[in-house]
Amino acid sequence: AAARYLKSILTPGMVLAVSGGTTLAAAAEAVVPASFRGSVTVVPARGGMGEDLSKQAGTIAATIATKLGANYRLLHLPDSLGAEAAAAVAREPEIKEVLDLVRSASVLLLGIGAAQTMARRRHLCPDQLELLEQLGAVGETFGYYFNRQGEIVYVTPSTGLKLEDIQRIHKVVAVAGGSSKAEAMLSVLSYKFPPLTLVTDEGALWRMLSLVEGGSRKA
Repeated sequence: AAARYLKSILTPGMVLAVSGGTTLAAAAEAVVPASFRGSVTVVPARGGMGEDLSKQAGTIAATIATKLGANYRLLHLPDSLGAEAAAAVAREPEIKEVLDLVRSASVLLLGIGAAQTMARRRHLCPDQLELLEQLGAVGETFGYYFNRQGEIVYVTPSTGLKLEDIQRIHKVVAVAGGSSKAEAMLSVLSYKFPPLTLVTDEGALWRMLSLVEGGSRKA
């Protein structure tokens, strides 16, 4: 469903930014081949996480671009660079060019994860995992961790798009599934994002509705 919707909203001249993860890797594989004749550019929304190559944003961007007959540019940087190192590298002409392209995206395809699961994928230390628990973090996207009220409670270094960049993006499409992610999705979507489209499954939707109706969320 995510692959079909994505294809339906792309038009020539657009820049599409994509994040990483298992769900988006599956969405990329589901994209039906098309021929945009290089009129669309696909870019990773962030650097690499040092995980399974197939789940990295750069691989997903390349897969989608290849299937669509689009151009793509890669961001050859680890996502976990510290702020000072990231600022220094971002001044390199080739890196700056790609980062500027990422920030100019008109469509963003992003995934949503459970806070503790994503923290472990990012190799956070035990003290950080405990802190996330204490802060009530339940959802994550782009290295931002959200509590049940949709408040940002923790941020890890990230190379690429920031939350403030998302405010300027025309179409944001969030993709996540499984009832186990319902609370994470509600926490992230409770943040003041611009209007976005959520693609999910029935199990997750019913669980989200039960959480809202149970009084733990605002409808």
